[in-house]
Amino acid sequence: MAAFSMTNVVSAHSKLALSFFLCLLLLRSSSAQLTPDFYCDSCPNLLDIVRYQVQCALEQEKRMGASLVRLFFHDCFVNGCDGSVLLDDTATMAGEKNALPNKNSLRGFEVIDAIKAAVEEACPCVVSCADIVAIAARDSVVELGGSSWDVKLGRRDARTASKAAANADLPAPSSSLDQLVSKFQQHGLSVQDLVALSGAHTIGLARCVNFRAHIYNDSNIDSSVGSSLQQVCPRTAGSGDNNLAPLDIQTPTYFDNAYYTNLLATAGVLHSDQVLFNGGMTDSQVQAYSDDTDLFFTDFAAGMINMGDIKPLTGTDGEIRGNCRVSLTMANSMLMVALSIAALLLARGCSSQLTPDFYQESCPDLLPTIRYQVQLAVNRQPRMGASLLRLFFHDCFVNGCDGSILLDDTAAFVGEKKAAPNLNSARGFEVIDAIKAAVEEVCAGVVSCADILAVTAKDSVVELGGPNWDVRLGRRDARTASQAAANISIPPPTSSLNQLISTFQSHGLSVQDMVALSGAHTIGFARCTNFRNRIYNETNINGFFAETRQPFCPSTAGSGDNNLAPLDSQTPRLFDNSYFDNLIAKRGLLHSDQQLFNGGTTDSQVRAYSEDPDSFENDFVTAMAKMGDIQPLTGSNGEIRKDCRRFVACLTLLALLLGTSSAQLTPDFYCDSCPGLLDAVRNQIKLAVARENRMGASILRLFFHDCFVNGCDGSLLLDDTPTFIGEKRAAPNLNSARGFEVIDAVKAAVEEVCPGVVSCADILAISARDSVVELGGPSWNVKLGRRDALTASQAAANTSIPPPTSNLDQLVSRFQAQGLSAQDMVALSGGHTIGQARCTSFRSRIYNETTIDGFFAATRQAGCPRTAGSGDNNLAPLDIQTPTCFDNYYYKNLVARRGLLHSDQQLLSGGFSDSQVRLYSEDSGAFSRDFVAAMIKMGDIKPLTGNNGEVRKNCRRAH
Repeated sequence: MAAFSMTNVVSAHSKLALSFFLCLLLLRSSSAQLTPDFYCDSCPNLLDIVRYQVQCALEQEKRMGASLVRLFFHDCFVNGCDGSVLLDDTATMAGEKNALPNKNSLRGFEVIDAIKAAVEEACPCVVSCADIVAIAARDSVVELGGSSWDVKLGRRDARTASKAAANADLPAPSSSLDQLVSKFQQHGLSVQDLVALSGAHTIGLARCVNFRAHIYNDSNIDSSVGSSLQQVCPRTAGSGDNNLAPLDIQTPTYFDNAYYTNLLATAGVLHSDQVLFNGGMTDSQVQAYSDDTDLFFTDFAAGMINMGDIKPLTGTDGEIRGNCRVSLTMANSMLMVALSIAALLLARGCSSQLTPDFYQESCPDLLPTIRYQVQLAVNRQPRMGASLLRLFFHDCFVNGCDGSILLDDTAAFVGEKKAAPNLNSARGFEVIDAIKAAVEEVCAGVVSCADILAVTAKDSVVELGGPNWDVRLGRRDARTASQAAANISIPPPTSSLNQLISTFQSHGLSVQDMVALSGAHTIGFARCTNFRNRIYNETNINGFFAETRQPFCPSTAGSGDNNLAPLDSQTPRLFDNSYFDNLIAKRGLLHSDQQLFNGGTTDSQVRAYSEDPDSFENDFVTAMAKMGDIQPLTGSNGEIRKDCRRFVACLTLLALLLGTSSAQLTPDFYCDSCPGLLDAVRNQIKLAVARENRMGASILRLFFHDCFVNGCDGSLLLDDTPTFIGEKRAAPNLNSARGFEVIDAVKAAVEEVCPGVVSCADILAISARDSVVELGGPSWNVKLGRRDALTASQAAANTSIPPPTSNLDQLVSRFQAQGLSAQDMVALSGGHTIGQARCTSFRSRIYNETTIDGFFAATRQAGCPRTAGSGDNNLAPLDIQTPTCFDNYYYKNLVARRGLLHSDQQLLSGGFSDSQVRLYSEDSGAFSRDFVAAMIKMGDIKPLTGNNGEVRKNCRRAH
């Protein structure tokens, strides 16, 4: 079992943070005399709360009962029963968790966290962690069939812990009888207590490193028992050190007297066990407990009560922790308390505590607004539900749930979208954009992107048939993002069980949380590159399952890397517990999935979830709520973004105040200054498209090629000058880009109605929209307010515009470099439902490629000779069915392998975009909606605003 050492972890429940301050103020006085009814008035439901949490923990893993009993032993033996064993290390203190008797061994901390959180809900700042451990130990014994007793209460919590004391005070498994007697007597415990309390080894497991010497070197061990244990514990040190064996070989999960029966048969697992029956003074007591279970139970209960009396902190000593892992320390002065409370009062209208009703007054329609948008997105593409849920995971695991994953890269930072766990994988950003836009319509500037992401994740689960829960709200948005943090914080699909546990624990999530949250893989897909090694090289996989995955995921790296397979092979679009059924059948798709059921500590929890979907759903909801509490920005920290992709910097705000126009593009930018603008543009585009239908595609392409080179700034329109070579002569545009004379005519018409007001960049944006509309496509409100570039760059055009030879990964990379997602890329590629391409752009495809319909290739070959230089400028329609109508036939062509360009057919070539192409081929409404959203996003690429750039009079020349 991996060690449960968790440093610098905050409480699972955000309420506990405020408890730090309340507990300082509410320093209750109590008698130094411990008593079972100490909390009778102050926390009357305490015992029921603890019992329920212990029952839940043991239902998931019987072994946890022994772990909780052991926590109490190891706490009391080091400076008394004061909860010190629960404290994480700090910069100034090396605690007990990493002491030799505890490291890689002591466990159950996450259960104590869960109990503490539940107790704090009922009676905050009242019950100590030390008392919680004492009660949990008793309840663990009872749950496993042992005796009960009244636990004396009233302890308070230590403010420090000592690794050195733990190393010195806890008896080692190699201890002799005299050493054991001495250690127990040092703590005021008798020899009888020693023998009775050792009976706790009737439950639980021990590591090979602790019994190796006994089974290979000691003579007082039954040979058959020794041989059996040697099978799991090799002789060589360092080999199998952490392999486990039950301390009671007869009934390891039942609290009875079989431990003593084992000792009589020289079947004690530890040296320190067998010395209790080895011809010494304790032999008769071992014999008595072996013969009389009731006597053992009576003496064990008395021994536990005696141990619970070791040096308790009472009265005003110690503290009542809000978080069992972190000490309040009385060094915090009352001034600090006052300042903290003042900060809470001065923060925004609510407490920094997250709460489901945070927006009840400021945005009452928030939840139905988000729900509607999620329903639309999931109805269009069920896979999107998993993608949105994954976005929330990947956001929270990197510096907390702060919306940082949504930020595009800037000149100041490389964000999380390009981190290895997210690149070519994280998706759904455009759905969050749509939700944000809808929310801004009903309550502008109120709701954070971080909160939108949290609610969206919940609604995605619900839409796919999963449980519902109240999402706690009140987060604010980060102003930065970190690619480096994403690379190290998100667990890769190659993770071992210990690595998974460690990563989740570093975020304050327990092993139970980890297994429950992994159940989200009951929906969604994974890329071949993430499961290739498992289906070809691993042995803990169902053979038939591996074989069915292999045709879609070739063994050669680089071949089919982006091909997709469902994470849940049974019900990939339904949120249920089939994921756990798959693990039991060795059908986990990822290595990290199958690790949850591979002979380790989480096997029992996987089985429980496989058998009881309600248990899974309950634990999943709890874990999602806990994950949502990871380091939220609240109060005056962070900001509320208007655009989830961009943070609002103070310098930007200053520019807004000083500039002559807003840096925020808006459809009504020219409402007062040029009210006839839209009519003037529309009339000219109508004339141009009526003269030549192809011109609509040419104008749309001009807008694409302008925005992809240093942003939507009209730089493409500039003629060369003595000081620069512009974009018109760049390879993607030379002998190809056209329609400049139409833009000239539009500009002239606009100058007639409002001279010197409207930029060429904005004219191009409106003209692109009107061209789509004229050819039967959708309309949208074009955001305006751009200004024109003063220069252009041939070099930038050559490197920024994707060529027609691009593969899928190259396309994704080029679009992502502009802040556009893979979905945006597929939707915008639908612009090829109109227009024509030159022979030189598709010659190689129609003669050399195999992913092409034979008849289609033959018809194209007639107009495009094989020889380079012959017929290079001959044209063919990009959409062979309806080349002058803006519709979804481009995608139908791809499904039929009739994409004209190599870069077109790459969208349906066994990769991750296949499903989106098929969706658009079947649902023209989905294509139109996503195309519009992507065009708006593309129009937002690096616009010049305020005093930047200029407003040209002639679109071909800068002033």
